Amino acid sequence: MSAQTTDQAEPGAEDGRAAAAAAAARKREQHGWYFYDFACSVYSTSVLTVFLGPYLTAVAKAAADADGYVHPLGIPVRAGSYFAYTVSASVIVAVLIMPLVGALADRSGRKKPLLAAAAYTGAAATTGMFLLGGDRYLLGGLLLIVANAALAVSMVLYNAYLPQISTPDERDTVSSRGWAFGYTSGAFVLVLNLVVYQGHDSFGLSEGEAVRICLASAGLWWGAFAIIPLRRLRDRAVVREAGPAVSGWKQLIATLKDMRRYPLTLSFLLAYLIYNDGVQTVISQASVYGSEELELEQSTLIVAVLLVQVLAVAGALGMGRLAVRYGAKRTILASLAAWGLTLAAGYFLPARTPVWFFALASMIGLVLGGSQALSRSLFSHLVPAGKEAEYFSAYEMSDRGLSWVGPLVFGITYQVTGSYRDAIISLVVFFALGFVLLARVPVRRAVEAAGNPVPERI
Repeated sequence: MSAQTTDQAEPGAEDGRAAAAAAAARKREQHGWYFYDFACSVYSTSVLTVFLGPYLTAVAKAAADADGYVHPLGIPVRAGSYFAYTVSASVIVAVLIMPLVGALADRSGRKKPLLAAAAYTGAAATTGMFLLGGDRYLLGGLLLIVANAALAVSMVLYNAYLPQISTPDERDTVSSRGWAFGYTSGAFVLVLNLVVYQGHDSFGLSEGEAVRICLASAGLWWGAFAIIPLRRLRDRAVVREAGPAVSGWKQLIATLKDMRRYPLTLSFLLAYLIYNDGVQTVISQASVYGSEELELEQSTLIVAVLLVQVLAVAGALGMGRLAVRYGAKRTILASLAAWGLTLAAGYFLPARTPVWFFALASMIGLVLGGSQALSRSLFSHLVPAGKEAEYFSAYEMSDRGLSWVGPLVFGITYQVTGSYRDAIISLVVFFALGFVLLARVPVRRAVEAAGNPVPERI
């Protein structure tokens, strides 16, 4: 009798061991996955948010004519708008590449080699920013476009791993931890950048050389820590039949047509593209606003962004906990309301008063990480199985500083009015419209329509 009981227990015990092994393997991949955010977020922080905007603007001004215009490809561009236009132009390159790479990853199941190629292309372009100087604004624009496009492609592949390495109930937590890892690395490297920049005289460096070292160090960091996720993440077998390869534009059109079968997923994506346009434009243009309109020193901007990084870690983890209790949708909506109020406050900031700029940075930090992390995890529930990279290629078009409508609106507003205050307040419409569109999306029905299990809270 006891032998029979033992025989009956063995299958259950075997199932338990298999489940424990699967959970351990999943945790290992999750830990490796976090480190890609740890690797590439330094680019977003040190390069895109802090140093490159003011520096490239100064380089463009050095190359400008007597009227303050540069002429890339013969087009007259106000030097103060050049950085915003370059960020906007980078999405054109990304649009050509991302859908093709996403579809190729889904068809082949080989995300990791593509992730490696994108990561090291971006890291190399960022490291090459050490060569900027004098009036080389065209080189700066080219490197920015390559780095931003490479980051976009890598994030398509990186985000596409999320539904594969986490259960539905883990998504909000895993996504939030990834963002927290990114903000932690951003803060740490920014402290080192602050030491180099503030102490450039004692290191025998000019201010420009210090900035170029900070830019290049982000590329070296990106390349070094990308090794960890590339060692831990694994490719999966394809779950649908392969089809013929098509061009980037055709693949994008095919992806959007396929999304028409999931109109609620498309509705969420539209809302996300709009409000995240605002988020990414604030991130990429805040340092230009601080230096040009508020007349703040570079060291003040670095400290402000460092404050954002520190508070964003707490904000991402805190909003992740709020999402567990109240659902991701409600938490994101609250963050969008906070974003709109923050921009309105930013319009009225007095010049040359760092304390108010620090207060604004604190408000941004508390909502930044959480709104991005929860948007990513919520979208992952709305993607049909087997189309993760393809759908995330469309998602990624407005992420990580690659939104193009926001910077274009910002740049045009400044070009027409000559006021960065008018440019910054013009972004409120992105958060207001995004709020309205997201509020109208029935997310539970959207998850069910995509054929995925519905979490208890969403």
